[in-house]
Amino acid sequence: MLQMGFSIRGAIILAGGVVLALGASNTNLTGQNHLSGVSPAFEAGVGTHQTGIELQTAPGFPSATEMPAQGEIEIPAPTRSTFMASWPSVNGALGYILDVSTSDSFSSYVDGYHDLDVGNVTARVVAGLNRGRTYYYRVRAYGATGPASYSAVMRITTEPTTGLIINPTFDSSITGNPNAAAIEAVINRAISHHESLFGDPITIQIRFRYSTNGPDGTPLDAGTIAQSDFVIYQIPWSIYIDALRADARTSNDSVANASLPATALSPNIRPRSAGGRAVGLDTPPAMLPNGTIGQGGPYDGILTLNSSAPYQFTRPPGPGTLDAQRSTEHEVDEIIGLGSRLGHNGNDVHPQDLFSWSSPGVRNITSSRTRYFSINGGATNIVNFNQNPDGDFGDWLSAACPQAHPYVQNAFGCAGQYSDIAATSPEGINLDVVGYDLRNAPVPAGSDFNGDGHPDYVLRNVSTRQTAIWYLNNNVFISGAYGPTLVAGWDLRGVADFNRDAHPDYALLNPATDQTAIWYLSGPTFLRGAHGPTLPSGWELVATADFNGNGYPDYVLYNSGTRRTAIWYLNNSVFVSGAYGPTLPAGWSLVGAADFDRNGHTDYLLFNSITRQTAIWYLSGPTFVTGAYGPTLPSGWELVATADFNGNGYPDYVLYNASTDQTAIWYMNNAVFVSGAFGPTLPPGWSLVAP
Repeated sequence: MLQMGFSIRGAIILAGGVVLALGASNTNLTGQNHLSGVSPAFEAGVGTHQTGIELQTAPGFPSATEMPAQGEIEIPAPTRSTFMASWPSVNGALGYILDVSTSDSFSSYVDGYHDLDVGNVTARVVAGLNRGRTYYYRVRAYGATGPASYSAVMRITTEPTTGLIINPTFDSSITGNPNAAAIEAVINRAISHHESLFGDPITIQIRFRYSTNGPDGTPLDAGTIAQSDFVIYQIPWSIYIDALRADARTSNDSVANASLPATALSPNIRPRSAGGRAVGLDTPPAMLPNGTIGQGGPYDGILTLNSSAPYQFTRPPGPGTLDAQRSTEHEVDEIIGLGSRLGHNGNDVHPQDLFSWSSPGVRNITSSRTRYFSINGGATNIVNFNQNPDGDFGDWLSAACPQAHPYVQNAFGCAGQYSDIAATSPEGINLDVVGYDLRNAPVPAGSDFNGDGHPDYVLRNVSTRQTAIWYLNNNVFISGAYGPTLVAGWDLRGVADFNRDAHPDYALLNPATDQTAIWYLSGPTFLRGAHGPTLPSGWELVATADFNGNGYPDYVLYNSGTRRTAIWYLNNSVFVSGAYGPTLPAGWSLVGAADFDRNGHTDYLLFNSITRQTAIWYLSGPTFVTGAYGPTLPSGWELVATADFNGNGYPDYVLYNASTDQTAIWYMNNAVFVSGAFGPTLPPGWSLVAP
């Protein structure tokens, strides 16, 4: 396999002559309803970040860019401000004309979408819309003899939930490209990842381009595969820190704010325009289409994908090609908030620098020695920062290709690999603590029944079919409560929050009929039930976890005859689609699924009952990436579950001794054993089902 690395070479350019004082008159974008009405005007400048091919790997790009055929494009789901209109191709068509309206009679039209010539494509992203609104669209094909009749009217509704809105504007370099639909689809999927994660009531305006030149017409630097230009503000230290503290809305924020320095590290802090608004400051968009700053500039940033780079716009990317969605997510992260002062002019820190450490209690915002991202004063190393001057100092330290942890913000990425931002990935956590508000963050263990942040035990009595919840504080038993009694013929196979009401639910299986069901709970109390999908013959339900990052837990299936696994993607209790996962080797069983390396992708936890060896299989969606052995269990003990009991962000092992009914917790750091402690002993006749 061809291994191609690319580095992120960042340059924050606060260009002379483009600093502009911008006041509150430019802060009336839709959804920005927690801007401070008394904020002073702040100085704005231009920042630029470049992503480039690693020079020792390749001085340029292959001559061809891989693009999927139009029929292979996966139409993304609507976002809060966009949807992708699509239609069947018409033989002989030279292009299509698109109408969009809020009325099925087309008595009026959405601004910019009346008789819009979209070219010879069969899909187009419609942007600048309102959330939760129903829209109607129709198209007319045209050929050498003129336009044909209208198509059937199609109906679609934008995402209704509140939260962050990223409103894209597509440059003519995209809309005029023959593969515009593929490019727009990737961008919309990247936007969906960010919007699904953060609840901030602000709108971020980004212009997207696909070109070999920057917004000002200057050719991209040799080896550059992507560039982001963004608005960056100069905020006095105390004003920004006070706003950041006041914006604390998540448990991450509470921990991180406790580690903020007592004295100023620099006179000012330089957040992005979007990042300033995320904490309630008066930092409006100010970028013009040519990448300069000007009064009334409509954009927070401009993202350019190099049209000569070897991008692939479908997943998984093939050998020698780069994942376009990962590059898009990386540059969006740069535009909205991530980045360090290191490697750039000036001494003012950026928000990310507030959480840069070399050891517990010791800050490091220099380019020497070890430097890592931590939100608890350096006690927990979430990810190392890059210290290689060939890459960007605001990105993560990354290994040689292929990487076991291909994070979105890695300074050096690899061809043939991909990753997404997630609530538990370093990018998601970092954006959370610099002002964005993670929403629907996963319950730490999926089995926190009393909402205290600690996973609990779920027990089952085989003879009476009674269930029980044991509330724990780490490994210590606090109290217990009976849960619902199972119906005869049904087994309890997993615990997860299927309807996203912050209460774990039961996942049940009837082995005789292969029917599944969800029992919705509030604490230990049964509320109602719903049938889930029926499994195919030969398959069983062995675990539940969120594999596609949409916030809903999915089924993990196992076929003992073939040892094959499969992921069934669900929306609550409804089957959406399925994909085969890796096949287990002989002698190994799947114990559970969790994100062991914290890259935003759920992994498999395996156990060999003969050798008592454990292993972690790192996945990207359903795809096996690499594996690592974990610790070997002592004689008499089994590995039965996984959850994060000590709250350090890493899943731990739950062990059980059948002869003594004793449980134990083995605290892990990824695949490495750290320490152990006994958990509570189960009463006779009861078995441990979850976490």
